[in-house]
Amino acid sequence: MSVPEIVTRFAPSPTGLLHLGHAHSALFAWTAARAAGGRFLLRIEDIDLSRSRPEYEAALMEDLAWLGLSWPQPVRRQSEHLADYHAALDRLSGQGLLYPCFCTRRDIADEIARSGAAPHMTPMGPDGPIYPGICRHLSAEERARRIAAGEAYALRLDVGKASALAGSLAWHDRGRGTIAATPEIFGDVVLARKDIATSYHLSVTVDDALQGVTLVTRGEDLLAATHLHRLLQALLVLPTPDYHHHGLITDAAGRRLAKRDDARSIRSLKEAGHSAGEVRSMAGYPDQGDRERPA
Repeated sequence: MSVPEIVTRFAPSPTGLLHLGHAHSALFAWTAARAAGGRFLLRIEDIDLSRSRPEYEAALMEDLAWLGLSWPQPVRRQSEHLADYHAALDRLSGQGLLYPCFCTRRDIADEIARSGAAPHMTPMGPDGPIYPGICRHLSAEERARRIAAGEAYALRLDVGKASALAGSLAWHDRGRGTIAATPEIFGDVVLARKDIATSYHLSVTVDDALQGVTLVTRGEDLLAATHLHRLLQALLVLPTPDYHHHGLITDAAGRRLAKRDDARSIRSLKEAGHSAGEVRSMAGYPDQGDRERPA
């Protein structure tokens, strides 16, 4: 019986320059693939067309190559594969698991306030306050009327109904062992909007399956997302990869790095005279060697 090939991926959004945290995540995935004789993929998560920029995509590819990483072509860009996400939405809709939500952020905040819960008692999920279900029980006629009237809406997953359909689920994390999935922590999550045709949660789940990713490596800040991704895999009949959620690179105050941290960007460190080996070491991978920076 042959052992499945290890396929990892690094999937940045081209909305800013990569920093040391990104370098750590990319090197983590690249090293895991190389150690197993597998493949490392680069994917561009550019579904947010209002913030994605081609110059940032070019910069991130240049910075990753400068660090010594390589990947096969062609690179998958999410903006070029919207039909794949539409097909997934159609399948979920066919199971009666999606409903249109016409609520604005203000509507949701007002409903939460009317519930009488103290601010510190407001149910919170990984993506923020849990949606209070305002539109979940609208009649089919009401939904059709409001859509026909041109009201903006998002598509939400009825997580309670979906979880009941999928049953008990779990996944394996290489750093934490077997974890039981509890997607209800998200509430009825948005899977598509008018301005963005798919969500991170839906697109990343579909992409990993279509690209044959067998080991998803990403920061521990995304551990909670796996609960929901495991549910989507079950509903869409997609394979479940292994996961490995790694620690995060932080600043001197212990805060997670963000793209606004220019002093920690790979580009800034390179321009300050650091070699690729030095930057790899800063990102936690001195074992990659200290090759001189290419001219």
